[in-house]
Amino acid sequence: MEFSMKDFWNGNRRALARAITIVEDERDGFEDIMKDIYHHTGRAQVIGITGAPGAGKSTLSDALIKKYRAQGKTVGIVAVDPTSPFSGGAILGDRIRMNDLTLDKGVYIRSMGTRGSLGGLSRKTADAVKLMDAFGLDVIFIETVGVGQSEVDIVKNADTTLVVLVPGLGDDIQAIKAGILEIGDVFVINKCDRDGADRLNVEIEMMLDLGEAQNWRPPIERTIANKDQGVDDVVAALGDHRKYLEESGVLDERRRDRARSEMLEMIHDRISRHIEETISKTGEFSDYVEQVFERKTDPYTVVDSIVGKIFK
Repeated sequence: MEFSMKDFWNGNRRALARAITIVEDERDGFEDIMKDIYHHTGRAQVIGITGAPGAGKSTLSDALIKKYRAQGKTVGIVAVDPTSPFSGGAILGDRIRMNDLTLDKGVYIRSMGTRGSLGGLSRKTADAVKLMDAFGLDVIFIETVGVGQSEVDIVKNADTTLVVLVPGLGDDIQAIKAGILEIGDVFVINKCDRDGADRLNVEIEMMLDLGEAQNWRPPIERTIANKDQGVDDVVAALGDHRKYLEESGVLDERRRDRARSEMLEMIHDRISRHIEETISKTGEFSDYVEQVFERKTDPYTVVDSIVGKIFK
């Protein structure tokens, strides 16, 4: 299928899928697509969901999506999966687990494999979210695999970050390690019928007390997502946070910071590519490598010389 912006603006889901693929793979014309759609972004509610593997993020996402659909809202999901080293495809299979949602034309699900990348994935995720936003989806979820640094970077693309914890997995230690408290806007203790839910609740409260006082104190909701218990309270908490962001001006502040980070990353990427294409593949650079290897000069002097020529 050839991509057509007309089909995209007419609400053709296949055109949305095609646009995301073109941008993700950086095929010819991908920047033109992003330029065309940019002025139509910034309207969707973007929610990041992260937490330890096994915490039930996909089950909770599934339950939340159904609540938003019941409100008449359209929903997009960017599911970030680890990539299969064999096929290059995402292996967790969120689209299989969300199989009953795939038939709903008001829901669009896209899996994105990490492909071993970190910074690049964060931008690809942001681009996919922008495309879904411009397409007209009301709520967009970014669901990540775990609570490592890559997940922290990815959910920075969200307006609200939902952290899913579960009793009995040592989540308190994981949360501290990953700096999750800094990015968590709403906490959910899923599978709260398990032993240890009260203890985990107290530990999260204690960790929040240790942090600096903020105008927004993240609520702690309890759910049994596979039984649809407590999910309405999570939707309400997400709505409260959205209202707080808009009324306090924090939403604009976050999006301004995001624009700044995104542009700096793009500038860095362009310069890196320029260096790769015009310098590192030349015989002159190979000579520099030999000189450094033989200790005839040092890398600092060489880099100063190269950078000086580029910005002369």
